[in-house]
Amino acid sequence: MKNKNKAVIIWLLSGCLLLFIMVVVGGITRLTNSGLSMTDWHLVTDTFPPLTEEKWSQTFEEYKKFPEYQKINIHNDFQLDDYKFIYFWEWFHRFIGRIIGLVFLIPFVYFLIKKRLSSETLKKCVVLLGMGAFQGFLGWFMVRSGLIDNPDVSHFRLSLHLTFAFITFAYTLWVALDLIFPERKNAIVSLQNIARFSLFFLLIQIIYGGFVAGLNAGLIHNHWPMMSDGQFLHESVILEKDSWLLRLTEGKSGVQFVHRTLAYVVVGFILLLAFKSYKFDLNKDQKSGINALVIIVVAQFGLGVFTLLYSVPLWLGLTHQIMAFFLLATMTYTLHRLSK
Repeated sequence: MKNKNKAVIIWLLSGCLLLFIMVVVGGITRLTNSGLSMTDWHLVTDTFPPLTEEKWSQTFEEYKKFPEYQKINIHNDFQLDDYKFIYFWEWFHRFIGRIIGLVFLIPFVYFLIKKRLSSETLKKCVVLLGMGAFQGFLGWFMVRSGLIDNPDVSHFRLSLHLTFAFITFAYTLWVALDLIFPERKNAIVSLQNIARFSLFFLLIQIIYGGFVAGLNAGLIHNHWPMMSDGQFLHESVILEKDSWLLRLTEGKSGVQFVHRTLAYVVVGFILLLAFKSYKFDLNKDQKSGINALVIIVVAQFGLGVFTLLYSVPLWLGLTHQIMAFFLLATMTYTLHRLSK
């Protein structure tokens, strides 16, 4: 690590850590059905939660005007204390988003004034800032979909919000790795291509993980390796929707089928990468990256199976999402080490 880039690297890796925390809290927010508890969006005025009982009562009364309360929670003996619980997680999720914005923006301006960023790094950081702003918009865009008629956010918007958070993290890590490893070596093209395919299918799998979460599709077909009734492709996949496009993007059974099938594809590509790597004289970084990939993808596969079998308990669902984050981080690191 070059001394002149050390501060910038720490800044970028701090952003990675905050994005990880953001995704974890986002997972808790989703799994506790807290995402629709804050019914509006203000950049500054809702930085802190209500501080008096009167303010809490006013906020709760406002929440009662929206579909989640009127169609679901009104029937569940939902009281102010229950509301405070779900409000906390959504507020905390947004609060971390604000912290991330400050952590990225303030040091960026400082490094810009001090001319600590090369022209190449500067361009990448501008892209990162744009990605951060867009992610904030996606959060509002997702929540908005659940405040109109249907008290559920669009699974398309939820998946977009989740996947873009993962992509923002991966790109931040990539920029940091460019500074940590400034020397350039010849890429191992064949392994690089397999790693790229692995990353591609992993991102598709993350997208479908968002679909499964948004549709609560993990609460059905709680069997493995087959779906219900011992069927590989359960008949409900076909019965739910009229076309294959809708079956595999909007049908609960179809979305789950794709997610559980893609898991084999991701595992297969990473095992192929590990097998092919034995033909090359890899350095320590490359070997450690591939070995970690194999361990994490096997662990993630197992977590996915148990999450399904036990009908998505909070701790398993959250652990599965966290492990997906670690898998993407390791995939990004390994691809970087095989490419540069």
